[in-house]
Amino acid sequence: MPSYTIKNMMDIDDATPADMPQVEGRFARSHIDSRELGVSHFRYGPGFRSPMGHSHREQEEVYVVTSGSGRVKLDDEVRDVRQWDVVRVAPEVVRAFEATDDGLELIVVGSARPEEGDGVPVPGWWTD
Repeated sequence: MPSYTIKNMMDIDDATPADMPQVEGRFARSHIDSRELGVSHFRYGPGFRSPMGHSHREQEEVYVVTSGSGRVKLDDEVRDVRQWDVVRVAPEVVRAFEATDDGLELIVVGSARPEEGDGVPVPGWWTD
């Protein structure tokens, strides 16, 4: 096995639930044979707000806005984000994104985590 992996993110199946047609999510960790990193791609349709936040027990994440714009809720703070913004989030911070009218596209890079995952979902977290 070579000591590198090349995988096109769009060749990975969309893993979001069918009842969320405004969101696409692709998770590459298992496709790139990495022991330490996970890479994901998210595309939110215009005006979509994630109804669920999440944190992690161990994993730090970095979000890169590759197109569009929106807002991110980090614990109790809401911040605007735009193309090429990089947002680093410590594991314990609850986070979720919202797209503006032009949609929002993100690449997410996560650090090492337990094999079974360490995400902590927070349903109904972002409400007005």
